[in-house]
Amino acid sequence: MFKTIVWATDGSDAADAALPYVKGLAEGEGHKLVVVHSKEVLRGRAGGHPVYADEDEVLAKIHRQADELRADGLAVTLRIETGAAPGAAHVIADAARTFGADVIVVGTRGHTAIGGLLLGSVTQRLLHIASCPVLAIPAKVAVAAAEPKHELAEVAQ
Repeated sequence: MFKTIVWATDGSDAADAALPYVKGLAEGEGHKLVVVHSKEVLRGRAGGHPVYADEDEVLAKIHRQADELRADGLAVTLRIETGAAPGAAHVIADAARTFGADVIVVGTRGHTAIGGLLLGSVTQRLLHIASCPVLAIPAKVAVAAAEPKHELAEVAQ
């Protein structure tokens, strides 16, 4: 069903929580994974400056993750796109269209609906502008999925 998967990551723990789902979707013959990071910059008279002070560390982490995914046998393309803040959702949606994505996978930060409105939400915006389905993985669901499952017999002991 999903042959071209976009994993939108900002390098956060919330984005990392979506990684097991990304791997599951991207495994198999003919699947392609596109890792997209939107490097947001503030534009001014002196040019553009990264929004986040730790952007270099974030980029290094995302490059390592892409390399690890390749080492796991996945067909991975890494795209670092630079755009004006706050425009990450549009950058991700454009990359998804460019690559003909069948799904965009993102993590969520767990904000309430009101919090999302007040703080802005890349995931929320993607749901409105993406040209393909968006799979949003809540951090607490990803954590629960990663926890070891116990057999009923083990629990009874």
